[in-house]
Amino acid sequence: MNVRPFALLLWFPILIPAAAGLACRWMPSPKWIFRTVLATAAADAATAALLVWGTASGGRLFAASGWLFLDALSAFHLAVMSAVALFASVFSRSYFTAEESLHGFDRGRARQFGGLWCGALAALSLVLLSNNIGVMWVGIEATTLLTAFLICVRVTPESLEAMWKYLMVCSVGVAFAFMGTLLVASSAKRLGLEPMEMLLWTKLSENASAMGALPVKAGFLFLLVGYGTKAGLAPMHNWLPDAHSQAPAPVSALFSGFMLSAAMYCLMRILPLVEAATGRVGWAAHLLAGFGLLSILVAAAFIPFQKNVKRFLAYSSLEHMGVVAFGIGIGGAGAALFHTLGHSLAKSLAFFSAGRLGQDAGSYEMKTLGGSLKRGPLWGSGLLLAVLGLAGAVPFALFMSEFQILRAAMATAPAWVVVLFLSGLAVVFIGALHHAIGMAWGEAPSRSVPENGPFRPAAVETVLVAVMLILLTGLGLWMPGPLRQGLSAAAAVVTGAPSGLDAWSVWTGGPTP
Repeated sequence: MNVRPFALLLWFPILIPAAAGLACRWMPSPKWIFRTVLATAAADAATAALLVWGTASGGRLFAASGWLFLDALSAFHLAVMSAVALFASVFSRSYFTAEESLHGFDRGRARQFGGLWCGALAALSLVLLSNNIGVMWVGIEATTLLTAFLICVRVTPESLEAMWKYLMVCSVGVAFAFMGTLLVASSAKRLGLEPMEMLLWTKLSENASAMGALPVKAGFLFLLVGYGTKAGLAPMHNWLPDAHSQAPAPVSALFSGFMLSAAMYCLMRILPLVEAATGRVGWAAHLLAGFGLLSILVAAAFIPFQKNVKRFLAYSSLEHMGVVAFGIGIGGAGAALFHTLGHSLAKSLAFFSAGRLGQDAGSYEMKTLGGSLKRGPLWGSGLLLAVLGLAGAVPFALFMSEFQILRAAMATAPAWVVVLFLSGLAVVFIGALHHAIGMAWGEAPSRSVPENGPFRPAAVETVLVAVMLILLTGLGLWMPGPLRQGLSAAAAVVTGAPSGLDAWSVWTGGPTP
């Protein structure tokens, strides 16, 4: 099959959002800005579908003299990002329409949102499509600068504080990642590559065993702290609760639904290089698993005591990024990637629902959201089911991924690690269930009706909630063959396994049943 037409499409996920972001600066009204945002997300989703198909048919795709690159791992993440961006773009118009009636949302703020939103999509695409680990770092840094100002689309003292905290903490973290990238580059000098090839991931992966072990180890430590900060892993997660609680709901959905996963993707790219260079299988993976387990336990310590629904969802993100890191580290890469997909869907729906319910109630405090099933059946049901999904309840997708990660841990990890993992998940489940019951069936506080009347869901909102719930439930009950094959191929990239390895082993970390 001729894959060149697909390779040319590698430019589109970067250039289309970048051009749309610039165009938003001259849009005449918020209505046209949101149309542009939605059209951009739809074009990105269509392009991602074509690229995933091209990768499935032709293996790897290259463009720009090899600097742009797509394989199974990046194709999977590109598909997840496109889905989250499309759902969030659909939701953003409803959300900001309601915001306009409450707090005002003029053309200037709409232009700010549209330009930064599309710019963030372009930067995230650059991270996923870059074959150069230095350019990949540039993409992560660009997401920090662009998304920071999305936190304070509506300027308040709290949102400004959250923005500066996010900028300072993540900038320091990304600086650590830069030093790690330089150390990896220094270890590649002995490979005899051309200067323009020294940072290309494909070239490094082909020669990783000849790289210097000591600088690669040091580089991975810096990269783990740096990208781990952006991924929200403990103990570098301090920015995450504030940023999520103050950002508009669509922005929180993008943050938690994919931006954290983009930083985790960078660690997945580096992991097989480190394992091959050090010659000690599991050295880097065990470090990643340790940070993941710590993140789960820290989240378990905070989740039961949260009073604000968005801060609760932020600590939930800390837990789920920990589950992904732990799953990769103990050998269940395929299950961890499936967890990434389930978390992106469930967390996006949870933030959408919390955002609309919070607008209606005038607060994101959980006690003000009591009785949400009666006051807003659509979004109340969306929040309840999304939180149950995030807690790992049956039959949602996250239950299946956590079960497979547990299976891998029981096959490869010490018993005390499995006990800590299960204990953390159990505490989170109980805490999340307590919050979900209180918000769904708790006593509804008295409140005044907004001047324009109570919020009523539009038809598009009903369709959005239905589609996301069908995906969450359907993937928990049945996994399509193409998705399973894609997950196995992506997991093989993370583990550095040969392409002919049995798919079940890559998926679960265990033997074929």
